[in-house]
Amino acid sequence: MLLCDFHIHTKYSDGSVDLRRTVDRFGQAGFDAIAITDHVVNGDNSIGKLAHRFRLSVTRDNFNEYAENIKHEAERAWDKYRMLVMPGVEISKNYLSSDKSAHILIIDIKDFIPACLNYEQIFLGAKQQGALIIACHPHHMSDMSRETLFLWNNRDKYAKYIDAWEIANRDDVFNVISLKKYPYIANSDFHRARHLYSWKTLLNCEKDIESIKQCIKHNKGVAITLFRN
Repeated sequence: MLLCDFHIHTKYSDGSVDLRRTVDRFGQAGFDAIAITDHVVNGDNSIGKLAHRFRLSVTRDNFNEYAENIKHEAERAWDKYRMLVMPGVEISKNYLSSDKSAHILIIDIKDFIPACLNYEQIFLGAKQQGALIIACHPHHMSDMSRETLFLWNNRDKYAKYIDAWEIANRDDVFNVISLKKYPYIANSDFHRARHLYSWKTLLNCEKDIESIKQCIKHNKGVAITLFRN
């Protein structure tokens, strides 16, 4: 089975490790497939404006550079580690209320999608690119991170757009996802080196991007594992 992590941040947003070192860390640990998913933050409120001011968000202006550098690292990672590196972002709609906040992974993204769009526009933009849509950390978390409950609270309206939900994020497990029998994956939400050791996804499929996307969508041959040193 393929050892995978589809929720990874670098210095392009609020991660502490640069892109190249992040790729090497996962490659040296024996991963088969990863996605780089730096934040794209909404800029329509004070929280978002601060994120843009301190360069904690990928923007339309630097998205092409971001995508090109991931492509370069993907080629190097395949040659050196036989590891797939997929381009992605984490659409981050941040508000003071956790009930209004939502984070969405867009995996295998090709064109920039602004976080200030409404949810239907974001989902449509991702689908038009053939990208995966993942609801990340959708329920209550154990640490002091800002919670993002909007998608879960509005699942009856938006679940039809979502390809999978994070059933585990770093050290948290969200049993509500299994109770609803939603498609699932598990990720690290990697920001620092120590976050390598966390929940991961195992996929029983071929090691290519389209096979991985189909495996997650159909949610057959998907398992999770707690990756430790």
